[in-house]
Amino acid sequence: MANTSSAKKAVRKIARRTAVNRARRSVLRTFVRKVEEAIASGDAAVAAQALQTAAPVVMKAAQRGVIHKNTASRKVSRLTARVKALSASA
Repeated sequence: MANTSSAKKAVRKIARRTAVNRARRSVLRTFVRKVEEAIASGDAAVAAQALQTAAPVVMKAAQRGVIHKNTASRKVSRLTARVKALSASA
């Protein structure tokens, strides 16, 4: 338990930041899931559209510090490769 006033304030700040980051991570996962569902359905056009909306959200999460920059790049790269492979096979 925090004893000093500064420690109590730090606990409040951390709680607020955690809530914001949790919400941003949830949005990130939702957009990524939409792309993965579109890939699973086999519809290349829908998958490409979902990727176009998801990529900026993933990179913005990296800018905000929710995920690491390399993690964001890796996610976008892998999703792009999967959508590209789906388009090539269709």
